Amino acid sequence: MASFNKFNCLVLDLANALHDMKTGTAQVYRVYLSNTAPVVTNTVYNAPADLSTANGYTAGGVTIGTVTGSQTSGTFRFIGGADPAWTAAGGSIGPFQYAVLYNFTSSTKPLIGWWDYGVPITLTNGNTFTVDIDQVNGILTIT
Repeated sequence: MASFNKFNCLVLDLANALHDMKTGTAQVYRVYLSNTAPVVTNTVYNAPADLSTANGYTAGGVTIGTVTGSQTSGTFRFIGGADPAWTAAGGSIGPFQYAVLYNFTSSTKPLIGWWDYGVPITLTNGNTFTVDIDQVNGILTIT
């Protein structure tokens, strides 16, 4: 399982109220695929570069569904509602190595973090790739 890494900008973006990660929020969070290594100082969508629309993949990624944010004893967990998935159709998707989470609703489309799968992946025709979001511990924890 790939581990989640946060972009440095997340901390300031939270302080500036760019993200509303509470349950029932109207904000939309998406995950896109990239074969460009993220850098912790990246700040907005498409840096690292998104894949081009082709063969079952649409640039901009897919939503993680309705988020659930909860706080218990001073610890906040941000949990996505659905695991984002792509199925290659009519050809391959990729290669890609990173799945990048960002806030689609905010006008600047700020980055949150990414999963690194360790090696480039090419999804061949008919196969599906799913980002497994931890529904118990969440995508990220703030303490």
